[in-house]
Amino acid sequence: MRKLRIGVIDLVSKGPTNALYARVMNANLASIMPQVVAVWCEAEGHDVTHVCYTGFENLVDELPADVDLVFVGAFTEAAQTSYALSNLFRSRGAVTALGGPHARCFPEDSAKYFDYVFGFTDRALLRDVLADCSRHRPLGRQVGASRQPASLPGVRERWKFIEPTLRKAPALKLVPMLASLGCPYSCSFCVDSTVPYQPFDPGVLKDDLRFLLTKQRRPRVGWHDPNFGVRFDETLGAIEEAVPPGSIDFAAESSLSILTEPHLARLRKNGFAALLPGIESWYELGNKSRTGAMKGMEKVVGVSEHVNTILRYVPYVQTNFVLGLDSDEGEEPFELTKRFVDLTPGAFPGYSLLSAFGRAAPLNLEYQREGRVLPFPFHFLDNNHAMNVRPRGYEWPEFYDQVIGLTRHTFSWPAIARRFQATKARLPRWLNTLRAVSSEGFGRIRHYSELRRRLETDGQVLGFFGQATSELPDFYAEQVKRDLGPLWPWLPEGALDHDHLAYLNAHEPGTRPRIQRAPDEARSSPGFPAIPVPLDAEPT
Repeated sequence: MRKLRIGVIDLVSKGPTNALYARVMNANLASIMPQVVAVWCEAEGHDVTHVCYTGFENLVDELPADVDLVFVGAFTEAAQTSYALSNLFRSRGAVTALGGPHARCFPEDSAKYFDYVFGFTDRALLRDVLADCSRHRPLGRQVGASRQPASLPGVRERWKFIEPTLRKAPALKLVPMLASLGCPYSCSFCVDSTVPYQPFDPGVLKDDLRFLLTKQRRPRVGWHDPNFGVRFDETLGAIEEAVPPGSIDFAAESSLSILTEPHLARLRKNGFAALLPGIESWYELGNKSRTGAMKGMEKVVGVSEHVNTILRYVPYVQTNFVLGLDSDEGEEPFELTKRFVDLTPGAFPGYSLLSAFGRAAPLNLEYQREGRVLPFPFHFLDNNHAMNVRPRGYEWPEFYDQVIGLTRHTFSWPAIARRFQATKARLPRWLNTLRAVSSEGFGRIRHYSELRRRLETDGQVLGFFGQATSELPDFYAEQVKRDLGPLWPWLPEGALDHDHLAYLNAHEPGTRPRIQRAPDEARSSPGFPAIPVPLDAEPT
């Protein structure tokens, strides 16, 4: 095998930014797999340059001009950025490869712009691609292992690539770690719902933690597990054996069902400073929230009491919700969430709009069969700037009225003040405030309000949301052009469009989506068109 010059790009940001919150946090959002790929490529004898793009670098200048192979890791919101990068480096003679969530969720579209598109990736698969390293055009090769790898290089092996990324973070510096892959829960909208839970060797975990104590005075670790602590005693036992209590600060995403009071006491003793439990819905997923059959206000009260208990042990808590689930209808889901915000002032609510990420979850097939998926450019599929699933229980104007009301309630100055007062630790206090007044709080209010206005006044937006046309409104195209900045000229022709039914077409060739007409009252409302062509027949 010839020695290759390889570039590895981790796209944390989808374009240039000057946002204060991005300056503070983007470097802490670095992914683990691009670092793993860099380690494996070096182990195979190749020269590797790794770049974590946070939105503040001159990305093109970060890599050598004469790379043979460029790996890009991207979430779907950075897909258009990744396509432009691939086009640029291909013009210089490089072979390009895409990995990460977007490659796994939308492989058909990705293959138009990359020579290789990776699904699950292990070292043997990577070795085969390195040996081939050839152009595959006009359609790239879709490659993938049969399952997630049984082990990954730990922090010690990845440190060469972790350390330069941490230097980009001005204050808060989180070292990315994994104790497991997959998830035991089956949330229908989640990319990990069909990935078997798989814990990693606790010996590697202990070695990594001990190594970190030699590199930083008081390290901070961000666990990237989809659900941390499933094997709670085993994982915490490894942490307790490796490091003295309180010598490392930890942040983790976990379910409320795991966060019992005895577990919380143990987490506090071992330095857990931030927890991100998923609540998702007031009507579903009771096993994950440890609320059983409780629904509605009963669940709000139960979950609020639980989260307030967590806050007595852990200074920073973010509670995650999904808005627009099929179980939601009317004002009640949003009013219940407002009530939770009032009852739990110390928690920071994280809101996501229901989105279908291609092959991410089997439920997306049903959304596509029903004709409910809209062809939004990937650039907006960040769970907030676009909802590409037409909600079952709402018309679009009504839905965004409710979203705006909830967001304004959550990020009003009185709510911000209550959150500040209820949060005792200094860093969480200011982090919550920064998030509220930046793009996550005030910024989303502005975006949703502008979109709501256009749902009444912009014919292009009306037609697109009403599924009368798939032509992208200028409102969105201009945002992509602005966000990509100097990469915009490199975006390939047609790369703003994609087959939003690709998963259905691959899984059930010939199936036609059953697009339903809007209700009579929506058809008669001023300025909001009916869906023009009903396809009510069963799929053939």
